Amino acid sequence: MGNCWPKPVDDLPSNNNTKHASPVHFNAQPIEHKIINTSTSSSSPPPADLGGGGGGGGGDVETVPPSGQIIGPSMKIFTLAELKSATRNFRPDTVLGEGGFGRVFKGWIDPKTYAPSKVGVGIPVAVKKSNPDSEQGLKEWQAEVKFLGKFSHPNLVKLLGYCWEEKQFLLVYEYVQRGSLESHLFRRGGGEPLSWDARIKIAIGAAKGLAFLHTTEKKVIYRDFKASNILLDGEFNAKLSDFGLAKLGPVDGNSHVSTKVVGTYGYAAPEYMATGHLYVKSDVYGFGVLLLEIITGLRVLDLNRPSGQTNLVDWAKPSLPNKKKLRQIMDARLQNQYPSKAAYRTAELIIKCLEPHLKLRPDMEKVLETLEQISTIQMTPKDLKAQARQEQQHGDGRRQHHHRSPLPTYHGGVGPGGNSSKDLPYNNLQKNRSY
Repeated sequence: MGNCWPKPVDDLPSNNNTKHASPVHFNAQPIEHKIINTSTSSSSPPPADLGGGGGGGGGDVETVPPSGQIIGPSMKIFTLAELKSATRNFRPDTVLGEGGFGRVFKGWIDPKTYAPSKVGVGIPVAVKKSNPDSEQGLKEWQAEVKFLGKFSHPNLVKLLGYCWEEKQFLLVYEYVQRGSLESHLFRRGGGEPLSWDARIKIAIGAAKGLAFLHTTEKKVIYRDFKASNILLDGEFNAKLSDFGLAKLGPVDGNSHVSTKVVGTYGYAAPEYMATGHLYVKSDVYGFGVLLLEIITGLRVLDLNRPSGQTNLVDWAKPSLPNKKKLRQIMDARLQNQYPSKAAYRTAELIIKCLEPHLKLRPDMEKVLETLEQISTIQMTPKDLKAQARQEQQHGDGRRQHHHRSPLPTYHGGVGPGGNSSKDLPYNNLQKNRSY
């Protein structure tokens, strides 16, 4: 194709009256262990095409569950001048995050016309601006427009519009107040830890988003499911973000899609890592890894942990079937304030999701059903006694009440959660994207 730049995405007319979603925010993310294929090409990838094909968006007709919908192209095409105005010319103090794609800036727009507005006036948005020299950024920009421009669901982040101008590629999203699950789950030395009820609520929301993608007619494989890609709104509802690596599922009776191995090391399913064969249930494995992080409060990979504990799955998985050992790996910050039966049911679900043989893994609809059942399990008198002992050991000063609101109160949850990860010795790893 040569070195020409692709034309703007077809059939995405500007619509200043586009209905907007509730305001939300993107959070800066720390470095992660990325699996990025190192083969590059000097030519630009083909223009984005909403009609589907390859790794792009779905077809013209889709069948989806009532919890979500397929929408037509109703995004606004922003001009570069408008986005410069909305972000005060991309001032450094508006940066929310930075990664392989480029930087993410906070801006303000009018809630009805989407015209740029003054700081604090209108609604906040997150503007993702690509690095002009990043081939990765261009491809992800195209994929984001393809998928988020077509799908609408309460548990998917809302893409409001895009810009293609002067060899720069920008995306404008709703602003998600509380940032990523990663920043809350792994933070140390500040703010209340997520309660058990909050963790299960977030897991259910993420499962709903993933189940929706998997049940569209052409089955979208998310491919990069992880804590940093789950954003939380003011009520701790989960929203999947960053569709730069999303892929259409297999067609014509095929069981898988053959593709380059990309994603985040630790979350990627073993069959995908070994063969490059991507299955819908490859996402289920990543969900199991996330659930393990949720109950333990530990990152899937951390070179600062003791020898033998660097890989969370390898270290913790043998403890999951044993109730006594399970208690020992549960996040200590929960201080036993969780139903032991619910924790064990969650451990059983994690084991199923992490099943090496993908045919034995449950589908996401079954995972969601199980999580909703787990959410109804209450603490028993035995659980309450264990909680009381824990409180007595740590003193009343650290006491937390289980019967208050299930969601902790956070203020200004912006910023990375104290990542202690280091780059692994793999040639095809690089920094995570912006969020």
